[in-house]
Amino acid sequence: MTISALVQRIEIDGQPATAAGLLWPALANPGHFTAMQVRGGKVRGMDLHLARLDAATREMFGQPLEGEWVRGLVRHILRDDIEDASVRVHVHAPDGKPSVMITVRPPTVLAETMEGRAQSLMSVPYQRPFAHIKHLGGFGQAHYGELARRAGYDGALLTAPDGEISEGAVTNIGFFDGASLVWPEAPHLSGITMQLVEAGLPAAGVPTRHARVTLADLPSYSAAFVTNAWGVCPVRRIDDVTYAVDEKLMTTVSGVYEEVPLEAF
Repeated sequence: MTISALVQRIEIDGQPATAAGLLWPALANPGHFTAMQVRGGKVRGMDLHLARLDAATREMFGQPLEGEWVRGLVRHILRDDIEDASVRVHVHAPDGKPSVMITVRPPTVLAETMEGRAQSLMSVPYQRPFAHIKHLGGFGQAHYGELARRAGYDGALLTAPDGEISEGAVTNIGFFDGASLVWPEAPHLSGITMQLVEAGLPAAGVPTRHARVTLADLPSYSAAFVTNAWGVCPVRRIDDVTYAVDEKLMTTVSGVYEEVPLEAF
């Protein structure tokens, strides 16, 4: 299935996208985005999404991005007939002024069981430049992700030359040492789902911390999982290191995420 067949709607600054309007995002990479899963016309972590968009727009283009304007654009593209969807909000500046392109695709639905969601990851020697920004034009991570899938894995795990782990190609990753949850401290994107999970875990009885994690450390952990806009998935294998799905841990982590209130646009 082609990407165009999956796209339900594309609007730029609240207007239906035209061929002329799509030339800049098609041919120029400078830009950033946020991705969200909409359910019942609502989303988790709206304030975090808006803060991410505003911060990246200020850093990349030297201008703020009004959150209420973005909310209105998402409401407009969803209208009253789309309640569940995968929504991406892209920000470009073709004439020096921030411009917002929004795409709507069908929602992503994960497997009901954690076993069904379990991922295998292949470590690759790559780290995203400007890792704190969810920027466009990520050839390296996309190509390594494809190489991982060709090798029979579900995705790629990004590492430094010395084996230090930073993040997945399209995910954050956390490791459980039997007592606490460890997030890699290497440069990475602080994903919205990661932020929501990290904020809620201590109250659920799981302390969290950021620390250096390397490929050599993997056997010392009892479990791992990844997070992104789709939700939370356990990791069953990284290269030759295998993990059993820790149902108790995953019930806690996914429960923390799912308890975050959905917010209307």
